[in-house]
Amino acid sequence: MSLSFGARIPFVEHLGFTLELFENGHSEMHYRPLPEHLNSFDVAHGGAIMTFLDVLMATAARSVAPAMGVVTIEMKTSFMRPVISHDNENLVGKGVLLHRTKSMAFTESKVFDAQGQICAHATGTFKYMPRPQTPASQISTD
Repeated sequence: MSLSFGARIPFVEHLGFTLELFENGHSEMHYRPLPEHLNSFDVAHGGAIMTFLDVLMATAARSVAPAMGVVTIEMKTSFMRPVISHDNENLVGKGVLLHRTKSMAFTESKVFDAQGQICAHATGTFKYMPRPQTPASQISTD
């Protein structure tokens, strides 16, 4: 069913995350790690999983204010078990907006393997920001 993120995020496109739920402070995404996303133990690289957790939380925060962007202020991550995608099955991630002020969002996210076991958990704080009129890739730094 893959929804649109409402913004073009090249790194998310590269990793292949798909947005499945985006409403009322909740997000759900799927991710199938490719061979180039693995570490030397043949499991999903922690950096890819942290990106997944971060985007899940940001998306949950944005789901109540879709016209706004968010930037990560802080994030804490716990890895509970290796994140393995068996037989090309999707990992499932869920994000929740726990509390919101006018300018800040307090969130959490979890990643589950195809068997439904929790693999990683994160909490994060995000700042709501107006979206730039010009994409960052088109801004000159000269």
